Amino acid sequence: MQPGTDLICLSHLRWNFVFQRPNHLMSECSREHRVFFVEEPLFIDPAAIDTATAPSTAPRAELEIREVQPQLYTVTPRLLMEDDPIKAQRDLLEELCERYRITAPTVWFYTPMALKFARDLRASVRVYDCMDELSAFRGAPRELQGLERELFERADLVFTGGQSLYESKRGSHPSVHLFPSSVDVEHYRTARGQLPDPEDQRTIARPRIGFFGVIDERLDLELLERIASERPDWSLVMLGPVVKIDPATLPKLPNIHYLGKKRYEELPAYLANWDVAMMPFALNESTRFISPTKTLEYLAGGKPVVSTMIRDVVTPYADSGLVQVASSDDFVAAVERALAGDALPEMAEVDALLTRTSWRQTWGQMSALIDSAQHAKESRVA
Repeated sequence: MQPGTDLICLSHLRWNFVFQRPNHLMSECSREHRVFFVEEPLFIDPAAIDTATAPSTAPRAELEIREVQPQLYTVTPRLLMEDDPIKAQRDLLEELCERYRITAPTVWFYTPMALKFARDLRASVRVYDCMDELSAFRGAPRELQGLERELFERADLVFTGGQSLYESKRGSHPSVHLFPSSVDVEHYRTARGQLPDPEDQRTIARPRIGFFGVIDERLDLELLERIASERPDWSLVMLGPVVKIDPATLPKLPNIHYLGKKRYEELPAYLANWDVAMMPFALNESTRFISPTKTLEYLAGGKPVVSTMIRDVVTPYADSGLVQVASSDDFVAAVERALAGDALPEMAEVDALLTRTSWRQTWGQMSALIDSAQHAKESRVA
């Protein structure tokens, strides 16, 4: 990106949800540019406003803006229940640009749904960072696929978060680029040493087989229950928020421990005190194109990894002997091999892989493409 260019990121994920691809990339961008991370709106019932403490003026839609890191601002539209949400968000986006004197920013889309209020936002470059096949997720809006087709027409660049997504999207736009999820190596490498066991994990028996991430329809809950039933001497540690599924549907066995959402800074301490890291994903439409960020994070932490047969895990990680993949029928046996030390990856090979990837490297390559796209547009105008 050219010096002085701001970036407006339109995200379907909240900044404080789970620290993942958008957080890493926007953090890297903010080292040199102002970043405005625009979240989905929150709705306020005017009847619930305390008139004794509220201003005398009538309540109105507004922006909640917080500087969460130097040069990185989260922007949360707060709308009234009776507002037209599209018009209100469009107006608030214009207000944001006026307040912070944002002109011709890079506009970065994580969701095509944002086109409904941002399609006319003046941008130097439009980027669509396609990190998931959102249309395959539970509760996806019907209009999402049509809006994605429009976003392909309007975007200058398309980035994809994995090989499967790249193959799916590369025919939809003339400039699609593969950027698999990367890793903050130094953050997770600390898990290779002796870190204090977190308090809520300290009394859990070993061996521990752990998972961190979002607990949603992408997980194979039947497999989770089978592992716990077949090996009651194992402890399954599950970290992360439960989203889009009823918590009552989670298997409730005494050796499955749901410890809830953890801060990004806390994850290495949990990982350091596991014996095996697992990815028990279901094989369904919602996982067809996923490329789990946690694969590299587990490896950076020095743990043996066992996964179901997710395509972007099989290639390149299982094919390189760095991760074990197994069907649901063979998953317990694969974990047993990992616990026995029979399937440990060569750490020299893991480290060789890790030296070739970092979020900073990824952002640098993306930034160079944005710069080239901007120069190309300026040349056409000239």
